[in-house]
Amino acid sequence: MPKRFRLTRRFNAAMTEDGYRRLKKFAQEANLEEGEALSFLFENFESVTDTENLTHRLRLFSSELEARKK
Repeated sequence: MPKRFRLTRRFNAAMTEDGYRRLKKFAQEANLEEGEALSFLFENFESVTDTENLTHRLRLFSSELEARKK
């Protein structure tokens, strides 16, 4: 029996414009709403990310973060 899909948690999230545009594009391509797309990505996080690439990208993002905030 399939697990019932209910959006039970809501939270305020701040995103960059680039991140939000990419989320909207992904959701549209997958024929999902933005909340459904985020749920999919986080429920399947390990299978949709490459651990080595994620670690590298996270280091780059973190090193640029302070400069991007200004």
